Amino acid sequence: MPTTTDALDPELATAFAAMPKAANGTLLDLSDIPALRAQLRAAHAQLPASPPDPRITIETLLIPRDDKSELEVVLYRPAGAEHTLPALLWFHAGAQVLGDDAHVDDAYHTGLALALDCVLAAVVYRLAPETPAPGAAEDGYLAYTHLVRHADDHRITPSRIGLAGASGGGSPAAATALMARDRQSPPPCLLSLLYPMLDDRMTEPSTFDSTAEHLVSTRKDLQLAWTAVLGNRAGTQDVHPYCAPARATNFTDLPDTFIAVAQFDQLRDEGITFAHHLTTAGIPVDLHLYARAFHAWDRFAPTSTLTHSFEQTWHTFLRRRLHG
Repeated sequence: MPTTTDALDPELATAFAAMPKAANGTLLDLSDIPALRAQLRAAHAQLPASPPDPRITIETLLIPRDDKSELEVVLYRPAGAEHTLPALLWFHAGAQVLGDDAHVDDAYHTGLALALDCVLAAVVYRLAPETPAPGAAEDGYLAYTHLVRHADDHRITPSRIGLAGASGGGSPAAATALMARDRQSPPPCLLSLLYPMLDDRMTEPSTFDSTAEHLVSTRKDLQLAWTAVLGNRAGTQDVHPYCAPARATNFTDLPDTFIAVAQFDQLRDEGITFAHHLTTAGIPVDLHLYARAFHAWDRFAPTSTLTHSFEQTWHTFLRRRLHG
């Protein structure tokens, strides 16, 4: 009898089968966000500490917000690079409700910084529901404008700062690009969105995909995430594009964009629709749909052939635009 994973790339199916599942059979159950956060922290605490990578230097910035709190941005810089470098402002995945420690992903951030020969700036944006939208996007804009203004201090080329986000991080990344345009800040040199979470309305056909429903998260989990982000505004007319970028009606004057989506992903079609709007507005877009893949396959199956193919394509886009 066919199973859900029969439709997947064989390497991805093997990786999925080996991963621990939530009570609902998927990889991510958002019915109790505080409990899930605690579970993830405990799991990470059980991992052996990794020694510092001599190829990279790590610096933590604490940028003051208007309310006197501080935004943390962690810079990963190739060691020995005394000259100015481009920078990629990175918005982590986690449905906008998970991920408050950039150092959990030190190895991934280090890999990107080295592969791209750039400063990787991981922004620890505020999470929902404690901080509803557009709090995360405002953090992104604050981080971006700080790097532009203080580029000399951080040996960054101010005209070569890109924005990139994965999954839930795609929303504040895209919103930061909208803010930079609307507030007439210097434009970022690129926008990169990996399987992004952009549309709280959840009306695209892929949000009802029965195969995706049994993989990373359920439709209910996605609804819970958007409710955490927007409260009772979710799905109503009272949602600004800075809170859910798919709500935008003006897509002009945005940077060259890379969008990657997976065939079996509830977020697939909103990424494709966003790409369509950008293209219609005259924005150059590299859109890639990965067959037989599921949401965030590159993180869950990092050694697979499909991941290597994707990373080669993605990194080529990033390098060309970061380095001009």
